[in-house]
Amino acid sequence: MAVRTERDLSDLLRGYWLKAVAAIELRNFGYAIELLENLLKQEPEFLTGRQMLRRAEVTRAKSEKKSFFNMSSSPLAVMKAQRELKKDPRKAIELLEKILETEPYNQQANMLLKEAAVNAEYPEIAIFALETLLENDPKDVKVMHELGRLYHRYEQSDRAVEVYGRITEINPADLEALKLGKDASARASMKKGGWTEAESYRDLIKDKEIAISLEQQGRMQLTGESLEQQITETFARHEAEPQNIDFAKRLGSLHDQKEDLDGAIAWYQYAVDLTERSDPGLIRKVSDLQMRQLEQRIREGEEAVATPGKNGEGYAEKMAALEEAKKQRAQILIEDARKRLDRNPTDLQLRYELGEHLTSAGLYRDALPELQRARQNPNARLRAMNLLGRCYRELGMLDLAAKQLDDAAKEMITMDAVKKEIVYNLGLVYEQMSDEAKYIDAMKQIYEVDYGYRDVAERVEKSYSRAAAGS
Repeated sequence: MAVRTERDLSDLLRGYWLKAVAAIELRNFGYAIELLENLLKQEPEFLTGRQMLRRAEVTRAKSEKKSFFNMSSSPLAVMKAQRELKKDPRKAIELLEKILETEPYNQQANMLLKEAAVNAEYPEIAIFALETLLENDPKDVKVMHELGRLYHRYEQSDRAVEVYGRITEINPADLEALKLGKDASARASMKKGGWTEAESYRDLIKDKEIAISLEQQGRMQLTGESLEQQITETFARHEAEPQNIDFAKRLGSLHDQKEDLDGAIAWYQYAVDLTERSDPGLIRKVSDLQMRQLEQRIREGEEAVATPGKNGEGYAEKMAALEEAKKQRAQILIEDARKRLDRNPTDLQLRYELGEHLTSAGLYRDALPELQRARQNPNARLRAMNLLGRCYRELGMLDLAAKQLDDAAKEMITMDAVKKEIVYNLGLVYEQMSDEAKYIDAMKQIYEVDYGYRDVAERVEKSYSRAAAGS
């Protein structure tokens, strides 16, 4: 069954959802959990709601102190859910959610949730149950194998390749994972190539003779004279049949191999025009090549301005060209994100990506509403809060920046790469607010676990030098 989105919710359930998001913002996790559980009873396929529910449960569980005398009632509740499993899997899911409310990483409950979701034909919920367990223990190979089997069952070969790759990194001697990973990779390649829809590979190209010719030419990466010869021969065939899309695409590919990005873009754009922009793959190819071209110009520009002599001849022009290339890159990324968001306005991940690109382009005020919405996505929530803090800081709203970053830091227990960036940015905000104690405390939190992170060591050690000089 298809996953339900915020757009699919009734007015009543959307009200529950918005109240739950607001409650989480206020760190009122108990109320948020209650709202989300009621919502999911009526709309169990609302995956974003279930993800938000689990994030609230995990955050609450980590912040609460455990009592030695607390006795878990989960074994009895699990037995009750098991009895419902085959009879009414949706009821079993509801019962299991009550267990996960206080024990979100309960192994038995999550494994049973996976089974119930499979029986209820909710594939994304089944996958989510196993992903929750891996969030708690990223090296649980047994759970990874279960997840790989689910990906295979639901024909998500790309994700299966990834999970089997993770298994072999942990245990290179796992022959089953090696074999299943290769099988999944083969299935993924077939799906991408369209082989499952065609009787044979050549059926994907209308003209069989052209297909055979292009098949032979495409078996190797050409260089030098052989590459120029292929370009000359293909161009001659193009002149004879200027409306043939395959020749235009082939010329684009050959110029790409030649690293002539201008030529590759021109030929792929010609192919786009021939198809009247009906082939999204070709449109994406042109966009990718344009981005590569800009990245190349930016790299060259950064190397040029990095050389000594900032006041030398042509330096200002080089800087202007570099800034213009960066601006064009930002515009392409923003335009692409807006187009994808227009096609799927409820996709919160796309809202995060648009907010990220707007922030990178210095359009902080435009980024705010996108990032505020993106906080509702459990997978992007903390990164969105980090960028919101940066936007508020750039706009001079230091109190809002501090609150956003402090809330994000409190939701994280482990000082991983994301939390380091959040805490570092929080420290910079406190520095601007002239709150020396909080500024240094933030930097010390990072210093204690990663001496080499950015300029943290210099900042912390300078604070001790100042203190010694003042005593």
